[in-house]
Amino acid sequence: MSEALDELFLFGEEKMEKAIIQLRKEFGSIRSGRANPMILDKVMVDYYGAPTPLRQMSQVSVQEGTTLVITPYDKSILKEIEKAIIKAEIGITPNSDGICIRLTFPPLTEERRKEICKDVKKLGEEAKVAVRNVRRDMTDDLKKLEKSENLPEDMVKDNQDKIQKVTDKYTGIIDSAVAEKEKEVLTV
Repeated sequence: MSEALDELFLFGEEKMEKAIIQLRKEFGSIRSGRANPMILDKVMVDYYGAPTPLRQMSQVSVQEGTTLVITPYDKSILKEIEKAIIKAEIGITPNSDGICIRLTFPPLTEERRKEICKDVKKLGEEAKVAVRNVRRDMTDDLKKLEKSENLPEDMVKDNQDKIQKVTDKYTGIIDSAVAEKEKEVLTV
């Protein structure tokens, strides 16, 4: 009986953890005024007919905190990399010198920072919805267990409280991640 409950909590927490991992991944691709190589994670380059992640085919380094320098391992694909960066719409125009590509991040305006904060809050809200959906699934599974294994009412109530505590824990993690990212975006 408790084995099924342990499994229920194990799977539930695992899914909630995935929602937070996804949120952090999304936050990595959001501009905050500083150069961050993770912004290039979504850039796919057409490399001899196969879409290849940019960071697999070049070295990416940060200069002076505001410039990303992309040095491809194969210099013949410089033009393809430029096209891929423009196509990815990351909001920065690539500058090529024939050896490497530079992406200079201009300082964000106050208005743009506020827009980015709205996006951050929206992503946080989506992650919370994902966590709440997991809570709903866990509660449904608990009700099924109650019927199939004739669990006592007080045990079901205790486990519902436990599910809510787990949900609150992950919601709190999301709130602090959102606050941290907003602080990073608003810091000039």
